[in-house]
Amino acid sequence: MEVDIQSLSTFNRLADEGATRATAMLAQMTGIEADVEVTKITLLDRADLGEELGDRPFVGVAFDFEGGLVGDTTLVFDEACTGSIVEALPGAGDGEGMVEESVAEIGNIMMSGFIDGWADHLGTTIEHSPPRYLEATGPDVLPEPTDDDQPVFVFKSRIDWPGADLGFYIYMLPGSERLIELMADGAEGGDAIPVDKLSVFDEMTRAGTATAAEHVTAMTGIETEAEVTQISFAKIEDVPKQVGCEPTVGTVVEFTGTPSGTLAILFDEASAMTVAEALLPTDPGGEGLTDAHESAIEELGNVMTSGFIDGWANVLQTSVDHSPPRVVHDMGRAIVDPLAARVGQHQQHAFVIESRMRTADLEFECEILALPDEADLRRALEDLDVARKDETEPDAERIFK
Repeated sequence: MEVDIQSLSTFNRLADEGATRATAMLAQMTGIEADVEVTKITLLDRADLGEELGDRPFVGVAFDFEGGLVGDTTLVFDEACTGSIVEALPGAGDGEGMVEESVAEIGNIMMSGFIDGWADHLGTTIEHSPPRYLEATGPDVLPEPTDDDQPVFVFKSRIDWPGADLGFYIYMLPGSERLIELMADGAEGGDAIPVDKLSVFDEMTRAGTATAAEHVTAMTGIETEAEVTQISFAKIEDVPKQVGCEPTVGTVVEFTGTPSGTLAILFDEASAMTVAEALLPTDPGGEGLTDAHESAIEELGNVMTSGFIDGWANVLQTSVDHSPPRVVHDMGRAIVDPLAARVGQHQQHAFVIESRMRTADLEFECEILALPDEADLRRALEDLDVARKDETEPDAERIFK
């Protein structure tokens, strides 16, 4: 079955508008003005749901919904937000269970606003269950993963809390079969994306991330593992917001062929220095990030990039080449912003391929961010032979020549 780009754009807009209505209702009830920062549709394994929540404590309000669309939605608050929520509610007291009652009440009203736009668009009724209050750490606040290990479409919105490093999230997990039917309406012509092949491309990306992690281990001796891989669909202006504002070091390349696009390999400063020094034969000398560090990062970025995209070429039976890596050192969003702007010259939304790797032994983390050209990705998926999906082994001679 296929979905068309216009349907993805429409559904992303509905989720964004729903999150905006939900925050407006929060403001109406409590006076708390929050901002919708990012809304995206993500294809990921259910087991990876909520990885961005880390290990912070959260409270949540969960709902089931049915009718024109079926599934479940969870509104997740940083636990530190709950005091402000309770205090802001008219008539709030200090009685036992007040937090639970207040959060459930707000969640119930916010979710009504979130769902209503979908019902209006579909011209049908969508009913949701009474709210279920939850308390947990990190992803445990979300619904339990199912036994089905197939990727699922998830709608995610991140809302920033005013004046604090806090926020809340809306996760919407529609039933895949019904959602794909809705997105497939009108999926004819040149902008259709085959869902099964998009899932295969996701598997290819996971294999590429694992290969890149293996190359980090081989070159540095640092045991590194691929942790999260997902394909998201988001507005161009939301792409840089998916990256933090912390000082970041990495490489950027342009890849050409089928598909074409831009790929960035990004380390936080501490991780960049750790991995670079593992590559250097001697102490680089000097303070902070030196030319020697950057040269090592450039070398590593070149090898990681080749390992990451070679699997695509093998499965797609095409040539995917990349430019020499360009070392970048700036705030994360400042690095990604011009990359997204370049893609935005010819499309309003972008498929964003996000991968992360880390090691338990050291303070080390790396993120891979790929922005393929939409038309080229569509052509690549059209030509993809699903039977070749396991043929992602890269050409070692080409990588290490």
